[in-house]
Amino acid sequence: MDKVTTGKIVREAYGKIAQRQEGCGCGTSGADPKEFAKSIGYSERELAVIPNEANLALSCGNPTALAGLREGEVVLDLGSGAGFDCFLAASRVGPKGKVIGVDMTPEMVEKARANATKSGVENVEFRLGEIENLPVGDNSVDVVISNCVINLSADKPRVFREVYRVLKPGGRIAISDIALLKDLPENVRNSMEAYVGCVGGAMLIDEYKKTVEASMLKDVRLTVKGSSDCVDPDTRDPIGRAILDALGDENSLKGCVVSVLVEGYK
Repeated sequence: MDKVTTGKIVREAYGKIAQRQEGCGCGTSGADPKEFAKSIGYSERELAVIPNEANLALSCGNPTALAGLREGEVVLDLGSGAGFDCFLAASRVGPKGKVIGVDMTPEMVEKARANATKSGVENVEFRLGEIENLPVGDNSVDVVISNCVINLSADKPRVFREVYRVLKPGGRIAISDIALLKDLPENVRNSMEAYVGCVGGAMLIDEYKKTVEASMLKDVRLTVKGSSDCVDPDTRDPIGRAILDALGDENSLKGCVVSVLVEGYK
C-alpha cells in the first residue's frame, strides 16, 4: 500500500485502541498493563508517577530509563499515545524542563491531554502531528524518545531526518523499537494486521542502523533487548495471534523479531 493509505490504517487502528473499542497492540491484549510494563523494564517507583489511564500496554521497552534524563531538559516523545512515557519523563526533567508528546491519532492526543489535566502535570504538552512532519522547531530538543512506534511509519528515513532537525547540537536519542534479525515471510510482509501489530513494518537491524546514520546522527548503536511478545506462541493479543495463525507455523518467526534500543547523538 502507499504511504498515505498505510498511515490512515494505522491511525484508525490506534484510534480504536484509544477508545478501547478493540484490544491493544503487539503482544499485550489481555495482559494486565501494570504487570506488562514491569515485564519490559518499568519499576514500581516509575509506574507510581504515571497515570493508570496512560498505560495502554503498547510498549516494547523503557526508553525513558535509558535516556539519562536530567533536570531542565526538553524531551520529545514520538508517537506518545496516551502519554505513558511523557509522564515519566516529566517527573525526571522537573518543573524547569518540558516534555512534548507528538501523536498522529486525535483520540490518543485527547486522552493524553485529559490524563495531564486530571493528574495536574504542567510540564508536558501533547501535539497532534505526524512523526514524519514534526510540529517542533529546529534545534529545540535535548532528547528524543520513542516506544514501539517508528516501525509503524511508512517513511522511516524521513522520521530520522526530522529527529536530526529538531535536536539541539549534542542532543541524543533513546528509542525502543521492533527490528528484525532476518527477513519476514512474504505473507507477513503483506499483512496489514502484521503491520499494525508492529511486525510487518519492522526493518532488519543493519538496515535500521544505516537509516539512522543516513540522517547524520552519529555514534549510532542498536542493542537487542530481547525477543518480541508479538511472536510468542502463547500471546493473548489478537493481532499477534492472527500473525501466527496466518503463518501456519509458530516456529517460523522464532529468532526473527526482537526489541531493540536505538541510541545516537547530533
